[in-house]
Amino acid sequence: MRKYSHIYFIGIGGIGMSALARFFLQEGHDVSGYDKTPSALTDQLSKEGASIHFEDMGDAVAEIFSNNANVLVVYTPAIPAEMGELVYFNSNGYRVLKRAQLLGEITKEQQTLAVAGTHGKTTTSCMLAHVLDASAIKCNAFLGGISTNFNSNYTGNINANYAVVEADEFDRSFLNLSPFASIVTTTDVDHLDIYGDSKEFDEGFKLYARNVSEQGILVVNESVELAHKNLITYGWGEANDYQLIEVRSENGVFMMDISIRGVIWENIILGLPGEHNASNALAVIAILNELKLELTEIRKGLESFRGVKRRFEYQINTNNIIFIDDYAHHPTEINALIDAVKKLYPSKRIKGIFQPHLFSRTKDFFDGFVRELSKFDELILMPIYPAREKPLEGVTSDILLEKITLGDKRLLNADEIINQVTCSPNEVLITIGAGDIDRIVEPLKLKLLGEVVD
Repeated sequence: MRKYSHIYFIGIGGIGMSALARFFLQEGHDVSGYDKTPSALTDQLSKEGASIHFEDMGDAVAEIFSNNANVLVVYTPAIPAEMGELVYFNSNGYRVLKRAQLLGEITKEQQTLAVAGTHGKTTTSCMLAHVLDASAIKCNAFLGGISTNFNSNYTGNINANYAVVEADEFDRSFLNLSPFASIVTTTDVDHLDIYGDSKEFDEGFKLYARNVSEQGILVVNESVELAHKNLITYGWGEANDYQLIEVRSENGVFMMDISIRGVIWENIILGLPGEHNASNALAVIAILNELKLELTEIRKGLESFRGVKRRFEYQINTNNIIFIDDYAHHPTEINALIDAVKKLYPSKRIKGIFQPHLFSRTKDFFDGFVRELSKFDELILMPIYPAREKPLEGVTSDILLEKITLGDKRLLNADEIINQVTCSPNEVLITIGAGDIDRIVEPLKLKLLGEVVD
């Protein structure tokens, strides 16, 4: 990578792309890029020294780069193949890499600890990075979310030997990685628009497991069926190497007891609520304990972990209003979210605002969405966020809403939600989804707090 003086990112505002951009800025490279729309991430990157524009320049991008030998072009799979700038770079001798290919190149220089899985990989990788960063070992981390502790999706330590990365199954990106050790949280089927069927999806994870070094370890949830020379299992079952014994809340403090091959650890304090986060923490304990990190440092790091933006993130937490924002976009994730909220607030009414993400995902998991969304006391559904997709016939939020077995339900757009939605003292309000629902969070928060919304 050092032979390239300039790194150009197509889709620089993406969460994974911006982490790589930050790495190269830290390394002293010239960094620039394109994105479709301005965002908080592009604003921050600009402040850190990146040059960013928001129109497809097509062939005119050649005016910026006169020498293709010292320019590395990186793009995200969300960018369509016919995008003008990408077509130009591919046709004129530039080295062009997918984001995952570049990440794979970078992590070859360090012992990579990767986190894979359909659910929980962002929270788990941020937790793993924070525990390492809070210890004497440190790490470099390329994260798929904004860590509250780092207030960033990237952290760099020049003397660190470990790199923490998310191993994303979308577009088979994780097959570009060769981790020294890895966690796999779940392998629930997803991204059938990429894999076609569940058999191909499972095969993708099997190929990924083969990429994990034989000298390293593979830490898998008890629900995951993968093979490795040094396989470590975790979960509730007694047969697991790392076993959850009890998860509880005492005086507002969330904690768990675990067994490590028969040795009991009690009263491990966790910074995040929910059994799913206790499971994520157990995976972090497993990989770090196997790597010989001191147990006291693991405990300290878990207790001080403050989560990830848009993962069970409190926007308002007062006696009168509870407003939580969450990235959940798969039925399994929605189930875990509702379960955690009900355990924390058993006497409160739960009002959900959900934006379905992708027509294909809504179609593939339609019955699951119907089942999980019916568990709310009140549901506000938004139109489907298309992202990279075109509409599918017969797949709409209207049809989904009709099938949901809930009396108090309605379909609203973003402006209607900001103008109409309220939250009473006996309610918990949750905004949920992976699209652009995050854009209504701040104005809705200000409205609920009684502020003036522009």
